[in-house]
Amino acid sequence: MRLFLIRHGQTTANVARELDTALPGAPLTGLGREQAASLPNRLRQERFDGIWCSRAQRAQDTAGALATGVGQAPQVMPGLHEIQAGELEMSADRGDWLAYIRLLERWIRGDLRPAVPGGESGADAVARFDADIAVIQEQAPEQAAIVSHGAMIRLWTATRAVDADRDFVIDHPLRNTGYVVLDGNLADGFSLESWHGELPPETMDTARGVACIP
Repeated sequence: MRLFLIRHGQTTANVARELDTALPGAPLTGLGREQAASLPNRLRQERFDGIWCSRAQRAQDTAGALATGVGQAPQVMPGLHEIQAGELEMSADRGDWLAYIRLLERWIRGDLRPAVPGGESGADAVARFDADIAVIQEQAPEQAAIVSHGAMIRLWTATRAVDADRDFVIDHPLRNTGYVVLDGNLADGFSLESWHGELPPETMDTARGVACIP
């Protein structure tokens, strides 16, 4: 099974640099809608057997734009949402962002035990994402488009892609509507086929991607 893990378009919370992880979350901006509308053309050479997305409004709207272009109705799943920020929710404080980023880096390096204060652990996030991937896998698609979130995509890729370079994943956060392509299955693991849409170096924060999640 080939998976395209696509980050949603830009939101008002992205612009305000707020840790927006609760549902339904902030809406897409005008630019975010344009980014989402560009996906069918950017992925025009691909043929998807289905489109799945998280419950967040930004993910549903991004998936809807892709669906309009490829003729597939998106299916909303319970566990594809962003890693929950707990007590840090909607904070625009740099210290809170750094705390969230440092936890993400720790999870990506393999220690899934710590949790965001009042939120979830890396293990919790990976388990719920796994559960949805298992449901999608049962539908036997050869190629699936999954619209999710920046931190979640990076964590799950680092955890489930057997050949993922964890330092690369840390150093290459996804821009809005960037995507990762993996091939494989849950039983045997996935291989990381390609990584599209990381932030250009001149826009990167010194905190390794503070500007580009969730």
